Amino acid sequence: MVQKHLLKKSLLLLALLATAALQPADAQVNLKTKQWSLELDRTGKLTSMKSLALQKEFLVADKATALMSIKKNGEILAPATCTWNTKNSELALSYPQAGVEAKIKVQRNDQYISFELTQLTPAANVDLVLWGPYPVAIADTVGEVVGVVRNKAFAIGIQALNIKTLGGYPSAESDIEPSYDVFEGGNKVDVKEDDLHKQLFRGDVARPTEYGASLQAYCRNRSKDRIIENWGHTAYLAPAFNDGGVIGSKIALFGVANSDVLPTISQIELKEGLPHPMLDGIWGKQAIQASESYLIMDFGVDNLPEAIAVTKQAGLRYLYHGGPFDNWGHFKLNNKEFPQNWASMKQCVETAKAAGVRLGLHTLSNFITTNDPYVTPIPDPRLAKVGYSRISESLDATTKEIGIEDPLFFNQFQNNTLKAVVIGNEIIRYSNVSASAPWKLLDCQRGAFGTQASAHAQNDSIGKLMDHAYKVFLTNYALQEEMSATIARLFNETGLMQISFDGLEGCLSSGMGQYAKQLFAKTWYDHLKPELKGKVINDASTPGHYFWHIYTRMNWGEPWYAGFRESQLQLRLKNQQFFRRNLMPSMLGWFSLRPETALEDIEWMLAMGAGYNAGFGLSTSLETLKKHGMKDQLLGMIKTWEQARMKNIFSEAQKEEMRSLKHEFHLEQTTNNEYLLTPVYNAYFTHTGKLKQPGEPVSSTFQFNNPAARQPVAFILSLAPTKDADPDVTFDQVSITINQQDALVLPVTLKRNQFLKCDGKVVRLYNKQWQLLETVTLNKSLPVLSNGANEITFDGKYSGENGADVKLEIRATGEATSIKAGH
Repeated sequence: MVQKHLLKKSLLLLALLATAALQPADAQVNLKTKQWSLELDRTGKLTSMKSLALQKEFLVADKATALMSIKKNGEILAPATCTWNTKNSELALSYPQAGVEAKIKVQRNDQYISFELTQLTPAANVDLVLWGPYPVAIADTVGEVVGVVRNKAFAIGIQALNIKTLGGYPSAESDIEPSYDVFEGGNKVDVKEDDLHKQLFRGDVARPTEYGASLQAYCRNRSKDRIIENWGHTAYLAPAFNDGGVIGSKIALFGVANSDVLPTISQIELKEGLPHPMLDGIWGKQAIQASESYLIMDFGVDNLPEAIAVTKQAGLRYLYHGGPFDNWGHFKLNNKEFPQNWASMKQCVETAKAAGVRLGLHTLSNFITTNDPYVTPIPDPRLAKVGYSRISESLDATTKEIGIEDPLFFNQFQNNTLKAVVIGNEIIRYSNVSASAPWKLLDCQRGAFGTQASAHAQNDSIGKLMDHAYKVFLTNYALQEEMSATIARLFNETGLMQISFDGLEGCLSSGMGQYAKQLFAKTWYDHLKPELKGKVINDASTPGHYFWHIYTRMNWGEPWYAGFRESQLQLRLKNQQFFRRNLMPSMLGWFSLRPETALEDIEWMLAMGAGYNAGFGLSTSLETLKKHGMKDQLLGMIKTWEQARMKNIFSEAQKEEMRSLKHEFHLEQTTNNEYLLTPVYNAYFTHTGKLKQPGEPVSSTFQFNNPAARQPVAFILSLAPTKDADPDVTFDQVSITINQQDALVLPVTLKRNQFLKCDGKVVRLYNKQWQLLETVTLNKSLPVLSNGANEITFDGKYSGENGADVKLEIRATGEATSIKAGH
């Protein structure tokens, strides 16, 4: 009897335990890490996201959604019930509206909790699964790419733990994440004035809201072909893609103190098998080497020693070729610079490595030039297609009008530069589509791009080729993967150490949006040999949530559209905000060093870089440097500033002052470990030639405030000819008067394309390329600037019919501060 009684009690206890292990979440499912707790109710809805140390609730309750929703037939559906299995650490969610059941594996770690969709039945009918949006009352810093929101004390983040789980909200069937395009109107000079107050954003893994921010991710079912809007096309074929579907989608959520955000993401990368790049033994997102500057310069076997010497003279470790390829696709190198193709590049890499320099190069990702073997003479069937139709009648090799059954994919011209189709092994270009049925492609050029014009039978398939404004073709997913692996093989075989995936948006041609872009980068990364994986500096034209774990940095900002300082300056500054929000190393973008570039412009860039702890790419050439009259001073200046920045010698107060751009700075190295940082106060003025009454003064008067001590004036003068100015105009008898002192009249004639420069001691005349023409002999001392307000009277005499404006820059130096490295 006792044994029976004990057996009955044991069975009852087991039943109770089983019931407890599989129970509705009436009293909340409470999941905790060391710093944070997350709670769900019995419907799977979030009810709490709390900091344990602060005892502060961050979930916005009236905006809260389910842990995971599903989308079916275009409708987002939340679960009706949530059951927690303690023994298996598993959530069971039920969606009775759709007849769907889900199981989610939960793993608690020290600093984060992971959620993995392990079962979804039936999965085939679900369009996608949606993690979130999770609404939080944090809005100080919203990292839209990294997926982390922060205030002064606490941070909450989401991480996609595999590449098919996409960061952001599925607002577009194309999976192209939302972003703010500052150049949408076609003006690339800089951010439009109306947009200066707006925050640039690239993605919405974390999105600012009226209540704070939301965090979200999703995974799409790609088992069927879809017709979607994509990249300027209202109809685009997104082919089926077998990646296992939504099952296996996985995220991590965490809440930590601000100082623990990067260590937590590092832990996630290591534990979850995400990419974890290391630069010289330090994780890339925390390594100062991640923001190293580099020289952008064409080089080849013959001139590499000169290019290496210049790189080392500038104190830089990276030399980057801006365009080494004869074609994109197979990536054959320029024959003149690299006569043995990749073998020549390997030779260059080894030579540079022996000198302590690392080589890199620029790519356009999956762009395919029309001279590449993927296009000619036989086009690869994996070239990207907008979509397909069939030809409505047979063709011979000379037919100029081609009948098609359906014009849907062919009469879209917003993003249709090459206007090319493919039938069999022939590429054909057309000018337009007939306005009505019977549908025809008009004015066709047969056998385009070196393909063979051929006869084709009625009902043969015709594909509209996808292209880009750079007059290149693009890839489907299979060809994209092959090209990415080819780039990795190029790096493996040569030892190259830097790359930019420019044109990464070309991967949108696969119809998979941000997923395809990140797959391209991941394939390259995965195919690198162990001694290179994670060690190659890489950036791209666009970022991405999963891609964040792979890329070293981003380096946006181009020099081609205005002056050295003006080209895209506001974009460069707004990018610094983006980098800080998204826990990335800072970069200033590309600048162009031309023969006429002034030392003052270079030092302006260097000081700004030091203020933001941001590197830069400096585009130039050996020919330019040979022409530049101040090459040695210029390269030495870069070395001084960049070595100081990499030693982290500047205080936060000094960096803040340099970021303000209110004035400039000059840096000198006095010993190996000591530097002098001097503020420079400057202002720009324009003297305009005037036609006045006889005897009326034609001089100009300017006001200059000198915050520094009393000192001889420093200045830079140049002519700025107007449209109607005499091309042979000169300006002489240059006269400068300060505060009614005796005028200094300079015995020199200033011509177009010349600079007259005074450093406060000596006046020198230079040509356009800063080569010294004359040291001017002064008949009296330089006028002196007083501390505070100064009145400057400027005059001179023009020759020629129509004079030019004279640009005048006044400069004064403040008190130098001594800085010791390591202190």
